[in-house]
Amino acid sequence: MSAVAEIYENARGPTDPAVPVVPVIPAVPFADPRGDPFLRTRFALPARPATFLRRQRLVDHLDQARETPLTLVNGAAGAGKTLLTADWAAGQRQPVAWLTVEVGDRRPGVFWAYVLQALHAWGAPASEAVEPPSDATGVDQRLLATLAAELNDRDQPVILVLDEYDRLTTAEVTEQLEFVLHHAGRGLHLVLVTRTEPLLPLHRYRAAGELTEIRAAELAFTSEEAVALLELHGLSLPLHAAAALVDRTRGWAAGLRLSALAARESADPELYLKEFEADRSTVADFLLAEVLKGQPEETQDLLLRVSVLERFCPDLANALTLRTDAEAVLARLHRANAFVEHLGHSWYQLHPLFGEILRAHLRERMPGLEPELHRRAAHWLRRCEFLPETLAHGAAASDWDFAADALVDDLAIGQLFTGLRSGDLTELFSPMGPEARSPAADLVRAAGDLSRYDLDRGLARLRSAEEHLADDAPEPAAAKLSLALLEALAARLTGCPALAERAAEKADELRQELPAHLLDRHPELNALLLTHLGSARLWAGRFEDARAALTAAAGSPGGASTALPREDSIEHLALLDYLNGWPGRAERRVLATVPEAERAGLPRPSGSGIGQLVLAAVAVDRHELGRAQALLDETAQLPSGTRDPVMAAGRALATARLLLVRGKARAAVEAADPAVTAAVVSPWAAGYEALFASAAHLAEGRPDEAAEVLQGVTGDQPVCAVEAAAIQVAAGRASAAIDLLDSIHTAGRPGPAVTVRAALVRAQAAQCAGDTDTARKLVTQALLDARQERLRRPFLDAGAWIRPLLATPALHELAAGWLTPGLPRHGGQPRPESPSPPPPLVEVELSGRERDVLERLARMMSTEEVAADLYVSVNTVKTHLKSVYRKLAVNRRGDAVRRARDLRLL
Repeated sequence: MSAVAEIYENARGPTDPAVPVVPVIPAVPFADPRGDPFLRTRFALPARPATFLRRQRLVDHLDQARETPLTLVNGAAGAGKTLLTADWAAGQRQPVAWLTVEVGDRRPGVFWAYVLQALHAWGAPASEAVEPPSDATGVDQRLLATLAAELNDRDQPVILVLDEYDRLTTAEVTEQLEFVLHHAGRGLHLVLVTRTEPLLPLHRYRAAGELTEIRAAELAFTSEEAVALLELHGLSLPLHAAAALVDRTRGWAAGLRLSALAARESADPELYLKEFEADRSTVADFLLAEVLKGQPEETQDLLLRVSVLERFCPDLANALTLRTDAEAVLARLHRANAFVEHLGHSWYQLHPLFGEILRAHLRERMPGLEPELHRRAAHWLRRCEFLPETLAHGAAASDWDFAADALVDDLAIGQLFTGLRSGDLTELFSPMGPEARSPAADLVRAAGDLSRYDLDRGLARLRSAEEHLADDAPEPAAAKLSLALLEALAARLTGCPALAERAAEKADELRQELPAHLLDRHPELNALLLTHLGSARLWAGRFEDARAALTAAAGSPGGASTALPREDSIEHLALLDYLNGWPGRAERRVLATVPEAERAGLPRPSGSGIGQLVLAAVAVDRHELGRAQALLDETAQLPSGTRDPVMAAGRALATARLLLVRGKARAAVEAADPAVTAAVVSPWAAGYEALFASAAHLAEGRPDEAAEVLQGVTGDQPVCAVEAAAIQVAAGRASAAIDLLDSIHTAGRPGPAVTVRAALVRAQAAQCAGDTDTARKLVTQALLDARQERLRRPFLDAGAWIRPLLATPALHELAAGWLTPGLPRHGGQPRPESPSPPPPLVEVELSGRERDVLERLARMMSTEEVAADLYVSVNTVKTHLKSVYRKLAVNRRGDAVRRARDLRLL
């Protein structure tokens, strides 16, 4: 054992071999071929600072790498590759020869002299047969062959680490190194620590399974490692804050360490690490010195100019530099790990911190150039049909007419309403001032106003855009089609179906003038048009016409891009179902939109909020008043509730019904007015207003006034008509009630909300006439129709006349468990009922596992905690949750727990 090896081994002692120990390097008595003394520092393991963090996952990877003859540790400046490798090398029991390469080693004689001396210094000397080179410019092939043979004969392989290997750019030396590595067999394990790709034929080593690579992605710190590193610097940072820092630095070791050192000097380290200005930090000094200033002037200029881009390709970079050499420059920068990241397909991006620093440096070195660079980028991107980036750079250049034209020409104005990019686009165009005068700019302004339900401004700007387009005949069809979309929305918001019809007709004509690929790229435009048309028709009471348009909108293609208009149209269809007397069908439609909206990332409630109002109205019909109130509360702050006529009427309907069943008849009358200005009167909204006013008169003892108010309600509105008939019979006008029921006509089979109330009205009339048998038969039919839908309100509203009938054995059995609690018998007779109706129950069949999940929801356990507690997968828990939500007719955890408690399931 050599003296160095003995010192090395003794220094380690019996301690854990993983503990890093820096061996003592003895005096070096030799000189290199130039006659200069060997520099001992080049053989020494770099010292690890006190704040160095050992990352065991990477140490383990390097240990595993010993199974291959070649290991490549490749990363950018400051990636932590040298300290990582030094830490690993210090923990090895076998000889590890360390050499830090310098520029002078490009001469073969100097390089091999230093390699031989490194082997000697670290206890793995070559024999006297390997004579050190005497000529700095070359080496004898015999030296290389002898060295390779001696290494191949070793029982224990030698590990040779060449740090800063990127400084070695001589093809001759690389070929010699490959020769020795190949012929040394298992006697040599070579570790190259480098910023750039070595000249070695790595593809051959990969194909043979003889190469281990540790690159930037693996060298990057994880969030957990960042927390540990910051703790070594005396900083305590929560994991989510560390994750944000890692995202900004891409886990770059030097960036994290330099940021931590600067944060220690700050009064609020956490805030500093969150908001520090990269261009005014030690990180900037590092990157400017290590990366930018080492590049040629032309490359520096390219980097500064592309810093205004989120991503770039060679052609785009050339457009900004007005040169033609970007392809070769970018490829070289990427190979050199110069903080230029390759995205694939010839696209690149800058490391985020490097980009921040370059942008600040650009403003200092070339003030005033940035807007021009954004303008050039916007024009190039528009030609290549990259719309989002075109808009971003057009806005950054303050070229608002250009940006608005690009949005409208691409038929993308509908994206201001689809919920996916609407927030980003609204924010992007918010600084647009009056200097933008193009028709497209007017359209974008109008779209923004209408999306905020600012009708006065929106309509004024629509008129301005229409005038510009009328004056400018050659204006592209895309602008006119965009105008038609906004006119349809304006028609919807002003309750004007005639205007909506004209807009739809105009849109159909304009579509013939536009290329199919452009229309296919934006299916949301047609989906929005159909939804607005359907909503306007629904407001006007043209239910079948509305259903046709809304069904077409609900079936629109386009995935996420049409998710919001499809949801909106389905919720309108649900309202149609409700108004036609099908509450269960309406509820199922609304609940079916929830999973797709979640997949599309839409907020809840999304769209207009009509779906929540439909669910609230259904809940009132089922006498689930707490749930109805909660659903109404969810939509209380939606702006559409005050400006969209259908939404406003739906909210008025649900709110008034809830107030009425709570005995607040006068408040229900006040709530029943939608309080919106519309071009036409909605027959169903007016019908419901009349119903609530009539009910208030009846509750206050004025049956004549109650009947008078109902004169305008006809059989064209089936649900309104049966409720009006119920009020008529309660007011003692049975004949008028029957006449109204006989006038009802529906396009198809009437829904249970119609048949149940109609049967009860006829039953009450029969009971009043003394025909109990007919009344019993009609109540029986009503119970059968209502049971599946769990419609309780018609029976609770019916009054005292129905109680004796429900107490009879046959009807008692039909009502038990969902309308009444299933009263026990005494002597074969039903127990007399209390004066007030009993608390309603619902028959809900939950499986044992669904009950297990529900019980844990009530204990505020997360999905992951439920899965762990039940020893099932998270996906299994989610499947059970969906089933529970469906059976309980809810779409949220809290609602499921509340409803389960109401139903005595918990």
